[in-house]
Amino acid sequence: MAGSPVVMRVLASAFAVAERAGGIVRRVLHSGELGIVEKSGASDLQTKADRMVQRSIIASLSRSFPSITIIAEEDLPVEAVEEDLIESGQAEEVLQKACPAEYSTLREEELVVWVDPLDGTKEYTEGLLDHVTVLIGIAYQGKAVAGVINQPFYNYELGAGAALGRTLWGMLGLGGFGFKLQEVPEGRRIVTTTRSHSNKLVTDCVQAMEPHEVIRVGGAGNKIIQLVEGKASAYVFASPGCKKWDTCAPEAILHAVGGRLTDILGCPYRYEADVQHMNSRGVLATLRDHDYYTQHVPPSVRQALSTN
Repeated sequence: MAGSPVVMRVLASAFAVAERAGGIVRRVLHSGELGIVEKSGASDLQTKADRMVQRSIIASLSRSFPSITIIAEEDLPVEAVEEDLIESGQAEEVLQKACPAEYSTLREEELVVWVDPLDGTKEYTEGLLDHVTVLIGIAYQGKAVAGVINQPFYNYELGAGAALGRTLWGMLGLGGFGFKLQEVPEGRRIVTTTRSHSNKLVTDCVQAMEPHEVIRVGGAGNKIIQLVEGKASAYVFASPGCKKWDTCAPEAILHAVGGRLTDILGCPYRYEADVQHMNSRGVLATLRDHDYYTQHVPPSVRQALSTN
């Protein structure tokens, strides 16, 4: 809808672009030619899917919204993008929603879009496909206000014939969509944390939360989905490593349904275009009872991360 507020049109485009991205991720996997490149080490990988998806997202959004700022994970050379990677559509289910009044007059140039073309790349290369997501977050004045998470392989364990993939989205003042909001059963504390980037700080902090259960999975997007679908109570990662493109979209969706995402000390992150990309004080995310978890962060962890 041409008359829709700019932020709603950007969000509707991000939804459509994320769905196209999910298709690219599936096609690359099925081709068997992942084109894996190590960036900083064996746990920091880039694949052909990362590269193709990032080019698709940036080219698609830039064509429709030339004045927005886009910051993406991969450092790629500027080159022409094939037309079949361009998505010009917009999701009607987004455009049909009424834009919250406080965001109805935003201009393109005021928006910063943070893109992780393939969150959970290591898991993607290892066949842990439910960990994999595509993340597109929209920030205004440093705050994550809207986000899209595409899960390309949702339902993949159901086998041949299952409809693969889904798209979750949310916006402050509107809520979250594409999933059924659920909470962990009362009295249970289930912590989700990193699968491949752990260290003593991470382990000590997780145990200090006195969890009944600990889940170790890949991908920040995947962990936030666990929170909003009642599979985990808190995402605890007491270490640098996560970046703004990992957390912008998930944070927006989590906050849209009443949750919180902060650094491990309980301070919010900022998403202006000129901020440090690294979330240097770790990540703590919850659907409920955020204060319980911040209060249980050990002094040793606080001291180690407060210097970052």
